Amino acid sequence: MFSDIFTTLPFACALFVALFGVFVLVKGKGSVMNQLLFGFCLSMFFWMFGTFMMFYHGAQDVATAIFWDRFVYIGVIFMPPLMHHFSIFFSKITGQKKILALNYSVAVLFLLMSRSPLFVDGLYVYSWGAHSQAQILHHVFLLYFFIGTGLFFFNLYRLYKNARTKKKSRQVVLVFLAFAVVIFGGGSAFLYAYGIDTHSPFAYFSGFVFPILLFYAVSKYNFLDVRVIATEMLVGVTLFVFTLDVFLSKSILEIVLRTIMVCFIAIISALLIKSVYGQIQKKEQVARLAKSLEKANMRLRVLDRQKTEFLSIAAHQLRTPLSIIKGYLELIKDQAYGKVEKKLAHVLTDMEESNERLVKLVDEFLNISHIEQGRTKYFFEETDMNHVISSVVDEIEDKAKKKKIKIHWKPKKNIGLVYVDEDKIRNVIFNFVDNGIKYTMKGSVTITFTQKDDGVVIRIKDTGIGFDKQDEASLFTKFYRGKNVEGVNVNGTGLGIYVCRQFVSAHGGYVWGKSFGPEKGSEFGFWIPKKRTHAHSVTEQRTITKEQKIVNQYSTRKKSS
Repeated sequence: MFSDIFTTLPFACALFVALFGVFVLVKGKGSVMNQLLFGFCLSMFFWMFGTFMMFYHGAQDVATAIFWDRFVYIGVIFMPPLMHHFSIFFSKITGQKKILALNYSVAVLFLLMSRSPLFVDGLYVYSWGAHSQAQILHHVFLLYFFIGTGLFFFNLYRLYKNARTKKKSRQVVLVFLAFAVVIFGGGSAFLYAYGIDTHSPFAYFSGFVFPILLFYAVSKYNFLDVRVIATEMLVGVTLFVFTLDVFLSKSILEIVLRTIMVCFIAIISALLIKSVYGQIQKKEQVARLAKSLEKANMRLRVLDRQKTEFLSIAAHQLRTPLSIIKGYLELIKDQAYGKVEKKLAHVLTDMEESNERLVKLVDEFLNISHIEQGRTKYFFEETDMNHVISSVVDEIEDKAKKKKIKIHWKPKKNIGLVYVDEDKIRNVIFNFVDNGIKYTMKGSVTITFTQKDDGVVIRIKDTGIGFDKQDEASLFTKFYRGKNVEGVNVNGTGLGIYVCRQFVSAHGGYVWGKSFGPEKGSEFGFWIPKKRTHAHSVTEQRTITKEQKIVNQYSTRKKSS
């Protein structure tokens, strides 16, 4: 049956283009563009399969050969309107509906004419095949064929000229070339209808080239929204080759064995495609989630910036009246406006304490806004840390005595000067000691000062309420207050130790907080280097902010060790 390559070639092309057409249709059942491509592939199948049957019968059965050539024209006649229709959707053109309707109408008219001897009649037998002979109606059809397909190329040319991106231009070029191969390369088969032998079956190779070019356009530019195209193309070609091999079998045993092999390959291929689909879907899901997270993160950054700006504005607006209130309270207590009775003095003291709490809260807000906006100023100088710690103890000792809490502190005279911003480090020490007193109902607060790894370590231990591991992980985040303080009547915002962490990080150090559990006390401390190896300026915080992630990682390693 398959006696030579010339007979086999149209049959192989028919199978190949049919597989491509089915593939495209399955991938986009609801897409008009996919349906039109399937229709065009079906037209090519009629052409190629009819040619194969015509070659097979040839001169041995002229009537049957002519029948199959008329079968060929069922497909060929509908190529112009299908191509025109495809170009309208592909180019998103409006206003050619009437021309398209005329194109389809003329095609139907020629389909009826092709049954007549005035269209084709007689058989031209040449060196490796046969073809029916063109008659008068065929001459008219040939004119229509190239005008009808010309509409396709005209629409694509306009689309190419108006393309706004290189991707779109290349996509149009690939589609243009794929169809040009069929029309101008495959169209050379018309020459046989006029008794011209080209001595080569290159017209039928378009059945291979067209799907391959279109496959490339799909995989490269995804204009049909086809997924895992490369895998499916490889599987399709493999199955096609093995299926074709079945038809070339020379015995029943070979047919059975090769059919079994095709079935086996088909099953493995289906599993492979399913696996790739699963991976692609997971990848797309991760990509969608990443995109959503990115958008959410951007929104959070905007909100965080707005919050910081609000804190800065609110704190500045509050600071002035609070300072004025503080001044008037001091004047009243100093009896600048007359004698103050003992009962009123007690009220004024309460007012002053409340005002001080508000001032401290405003200062914390300002510190946070300056830190997050990169506007915190640092003035580094060689400082005696023993003096700094002692001044904190002196300032806070009265508060400790009121709660009957003893502060244990003994200066270390053998430790040299430390290069720090004194105000910032004093703020850190004060916060840690103040928290130790605040959260200790009875007992003591112990301050130690030691040297370690070219730096100094300051620890503040208390015998207070302590906390658990869950709280430890979130201690230095903004506005965090642990479960351990829920039953304790203590004011706090959770901002103080967050600011402490930022100040210490800006010095190139790290902080920690740990406890052996509720009611077992706690320890807060920090390490900072004794010396700095580079100059500091008022804008240094912008540089430090970028380094904080590294510093925090170093802090985690230190804590774990």
